[in-house]
Amino acid sequence: MARRPVTVPASVVLVTGVAGSGKTTVGLLLADRLGWAFQDADDLHTAANRARMAAGEALSDEDRRPWLAAVEASIDRRIAAREPAVVACSALKRAYRDQLAGGRPDVRLVHLHGSRQLIRSRLLARHGHFFPARLMDSQFADLQEPEPDEHACVVDIDQPPEAVVDAVVARLRAAPTEEPHMPPTASGEQWQLRHGPQTAVVVELGGALRHYDVGGRPLLDGFAADEPVTGGRGQLLVPWPNRIAGGRYRFGGEDLRLPLTEPENGNAIHGLLRWVPWRLLDRSENAVTVGTTLFPQPGYPYRLEVRAEYRLGPEGLDTTVTATNEGDTAAPYGVGQHPYLTVGTDLVDTALLTVPARHRLGSDAHGLPTGEEPVEGTEYDFRTARPIGEQRLDTAYTGLERDPAGHCTVRLAHPSGRHGIDVRLVEGIRYVQVYTGDTLSEPGRRRRGVAVEPMSCPADAFRSGTALTVLQPGERHVLRWVLAPWGSR
Repeated sequence: MARRPVTVPASVVLVTGVAGSGKTTVGLLLADRLGWAFQDADDLHTAANRARMAAGEALSDEDRRPWLAAVEASIDRRIAAREPAVVACSALKRAYRDQLAGGRPDVRLVHLHGSRQLIRSRLLARHGHFFPARLMDSQFADLQEPEPDEHACVVDIDQPPEAVVDAVVARLRAAPTEEPHMPPTASGEQWQLRHGPQTAVVVELGGALRHYDVGGRPLLDGFAADEPVTGGRGQLLVPWPNRIAGGRYRFGGEDLRLPLTEPENGNAIHGLLRWVPWRLLDRSENAVTVGTTLFPQPGYPYRLEVRAEYRLGPEGLDTTVTATNEGDTAAPYGVGQHPYLTVGTDLVDTALLTVPARHRLGSDAHGLPTGEEPVEGTEYDFRTARPIGEQRLDTAYTGLERDPAGHCTVRLAHPSGRHGIDVRLVEGIRYVQVYTGDTLSEPGRRRRGVAVEPMSCPADAFRSGTALTVLQPGERHVLRWVLAPWGSR
């Protein structure tokens, strides 16, 4: 039987010790026991530092400075986002630990202690690691054992890793606390997924995707657990994406009217399931499936069962949204999702955007489509990667160019071109909306990320019928898309 995650009075546990002490092994086991994410700080070393160590050259304080800054920033992001994590980091000197844990009551220190003989035998036994055994002496030369005022949990490693974790958990749980490490959140339950260096968080409210990072590097401009959802961030758009003019449409010989959820423009916007709780249907370490029932209601007298599966794997984060018509009459249907991507730039202006689409939809002052227009020769042509610059985008693209598998890939890249994230449009997607956030209600969030929204149909499809899906009783529709990170800093 799987163990239930335990609660400890911290949101980050920093596991320290010399190379060969078992930080990664113990850290991974501890993260699994707690149900938290795991971060290996070695992954944040620069390529130059890794090359020095592999060549048998000990690092200086100056060499470690940017690495420690990266680890510190990663810890602060975890705390701010209410995303508990176990971080394995040598942090051999008191100054290093003060930088990472000092003044942060949410960080607990765990130090793995072992004799030189034991550490040497472990280092000589492992293969394929960048840190050679001959650097062990430099590690012990730098090591400053935790002092009493650091309140570290010190555990001897001359026992099996599972026993080390048992000891760590017992001591962490014994620490006094005034409140749980993760308070009630504005978006309900938080379900975390992990796969290697990847972490994602899905929330109860609307089944939204709140967070996604790789190795501590955020790839979504999402929202914290205790923040309200604004700007549609990560939300599922069911049973229609974008807008319906006046909230009025005709279907099955009946005139229907939806609530005007964008009153300033007189539209119904982004469906009916953004602000309802979604229930947990299935969960594993790297996947979660959530679902809800859309019951018949004024303006949409149809019943749908909707589920969304989020799955982390070698390629990235794979999302599949499935809707099934459980009613006894046909139902109009559209779907989309609203993630905001980031590649680490302060604003999106310098980011490189690629949208392989031949046409865009013009729009009027109310955000409603006025017809297809070719992008060739216009400022909306991003078929070849180029900086977004000052261009304001709230643009639906179609005529998507696909690879032999039938997939279309929208790409956002760092200005260096060395890393970025792809949005692969896999199934059930004929349009993609690109939005630079210029009209967000919070000025501080504008142009911080690029919303790349896969959609089965364009705005106002309930009225125009363009690409509208008509679900017969018992029929289902699948929308599938993938966030695929690539490159390195």
